[in-house]
Amino acid sequence: MTPRIGHRTASEIPGLDIAEQRSWQNYLTASLRLYSTLNRRLISAHQLSMADLRLLQTLRSNAEMDYRMGDLAAALRALPCRLTRQTRRLEAQGLVQRNISPQDRRGVVVAITEAGRQLAAEAMMTYTQNVRSVFLDCLSRAQIKAMKQRCDRIGTPLAQPPSPSPR
Repeated sequence: MTPRIGHRTASEIPGLDIAEQRSWQNYLTASLRLYSTLNRRLISAHQLSMADLRLLQTLRSNAEMDYRMGDLAAALRALPCRLTRQTRRLEAQGLVQRNISPQDRRGVVVAITEAGRQLAAEAMMTYTQNVRSVFLDCLSRAQIKAMKQRCDRIGTPLAQPPSPSPR
């Protein structure tokens, strides 16, 4: 006999019924394939990953020209050690410049270079063309609107800063 959750049929994932499991699995598979495809195409065309483009775009949109590394890590929701490795690699490519903070000699700031701005602009065009071809062109306007609403419903609560862990 198939186990049941209340009036629902249980799935292979404890606590989820079959419809919930299929919904989650389909979403996860589609989002991972989408990310992988966009990432692969960016690397092929510009030798930049999605994470690299996101970092460059964040720096590009900063009016103050440089970002403290800690603030940049928070803005990107990145681990500081991973961001340090990433910025060092992008610095070696001439796309960003890291300096000692003039306000706090212990801190490091990072800014995008002109070469980084140019490459980010080119990569963003590739990115948007690919978003259109592999995502938007598959959906009607009504489906795009519904997708936005569903993503807002899921993502908005997750955008809140995590609460401190109880000790």
